[in-house]
Amino acid sequence: MGSFDKKIDLFINYMINEEGYKMVLEGLKNTVIIAVLGLVIGIVIGTLIAAIRVVPKYKILPRIMDSICTVYVSFFRGTPIVVQLLLFYYVLFPLMGLKVTSVNVSILVFGLNSGAYISEIMRGGILSVDSGQMEGGRAMGISFSATMMKIVIPQAVKNIIPTMGNEFIALIKETSVVSFVGATDLYLAFNMAGSNTYEFMIPYLCMAIIYIIMVMLISLLIKILERRLRKSDKGM
Repeated sequence: MGSFDKKIDLFINYMINEEGYKMVLEGLKNTVIIAVLGLVIGIVIGTLIAAIRVVPKYKILPRIMDSICTVYVSFFRGTPIVVQLLLFYYVLFPLMGLKVTSVNVSILVFGLNSGAYISEIMRGGILSVDSGQMEGGRAMGISFSATMMKIVIPQAVKNIIPTMGNEFIALIKETSVVSFVGATDLYLAFNMAGSNTYEFMIPYLCMAIIYIIMVMLISLLIKILERRLRKSDKGM
């Protein structure tokens, strides 16, 4: 017990007296920002791609757009996210002469990566909606795009909320790789705590607990949202 108490004392001393908590707070903030904004970007991109991929391919333009989307999805689903981070931060942006902060690069890459996965989730949700919904909208004189955005996609979103929650949880956990491009996240913050105290047990335990708490909170929010949507459906 004495050894364990010493580990805790070293960790507390670093956190308070050496102000290690500031780095942890910055890491937590960056983790949440990257995951939330990445999810928002992913939803926008994923919805657009899903809509393009379910459009009838009678004309040349839809076929070209579908091929572009297929390549996009294949790349971001077929390569590890850490490889994507390194390519964008150390190769693509320097070649373009752009100076972008590591956090902003991480947000962009996580958004693009999430968009590839969400496009497949959203496509499945769209296909799960009764085809009569689209036919009914078209019969009323509403355009294909308007029917898709106002009738089909809102119903598809209800069907995929649990899966979207899992995607958000995955983003939260995957942010642990952003330290590869120099961004301060929870992993880097607690790794620094371990390096400064020469003791990694307590920092890594604390890091794991924080991730578990965040995942539990997200799961709770998803359940609340699902209940409200079920109530609204019954009210209709």
